[in-house]
Amino acid sequence: MPFLCHTSTILRTTSALLRSPHIHAHLTAALRSHARMSSMAQRLKGKTVVITGASSGIGKSVALEFARTQPEHLKLVITARRIDTLKEVAEEISGFAKGVKVHPVKLDVSKPDEIQSFVGQLPDEFKEVDVLVNNAGLVKGVAQAPNIAAEDIAVMFDTNVTGLINMTQAILPIYKARPDGGRGDIINIGSIAGREPYQGGSIYCATKAAVRSFTESLRKELIATRIRVIEIDPGQVETEFSVVRFYGDKDKAKKVYEGVEPLTGDDIAEVVVFAAGRRENVVLADTLVYPNHQAAATVMHRKTAQ
Repeated sequence: MPFLCHTSTILRTTSALLRSPHIHAHLTAALRSHARMSSMAQRLKGKTVVITGASSGIGKSVALEFARTQPEHLKLVITARRIDTLKEVAEEISGFAKGVKVHPVKLDVSKPDEIQSFVGQLPDEFKEVDVLVNNAGLVKGVAQAPNIAAEDIAVMFDTNVTGLINMTQAILPIYKARPDGGRGDIINIGSIAGREPYQGGSIYCATKAAVRSFTESLRKELIATRIRVIEIDPGQVETEFSVVRFYGDKDKAKKVYEGVEPLTGDDIAEVVVFAAGRRENVVLADTLVYPNHQAAATVMHRKTAQ
């Protein structure tokens, strides 16, 4: 009898809690969130996703976020110049997403010949690409004309612009071979720099402006298809980006983020996966993402040290 009485008390208490407006609202929100995530996971089920620059930063976060969202049935092709780091990313994913197949590929997008052979060298089960995330990109230096190093100009354009275009051209024939003129997603990671050029970033800003023009032109050229062309432009994000900009000087890179709370790679990854997980008829064509302290490329509120 004491056990039955105790059980009855628990049931009455649970029932009362469920009738509480506050608890009910939280449960309803949780159930709706679960339903949304379930539908997104369902839309991504069985898809093959190619991500460039996936060894660190935003690219790595994108790979992890796709795996977290659809851990049961997904294929990821992760590419970058550092194959050992890619293998570590693949191992990390295998630890929590048993249904995700990961194929790491050593690829330098600044080299056209490597892109040219990329699709042909993919294993058959990874060749039917559904989503391309053009993430690979970099910035070198803060020099102003006429003192910008020729090699910095070359590597930024070769990676950020030519590499992105060549990757897109390598994958597009796969998309266009499908019914209704073709289907698939091209998600280009741009930057606020492509919208608002700033001092000390003329070449980088020019490359991201080129990405923006290419993306918008491509969307218009593919309007008779089911191919979605998407651009996501982050504001300030803390990754290896600034370390590369300052040629490995971590102290200089650290100063960029003093007094602010920048976005993380995970923040941008969530937007990328959300865009890819929409219904086919929904295109998040153009997205600008700021941290709370930023209002433009060079307009930021920095907290002073107490």
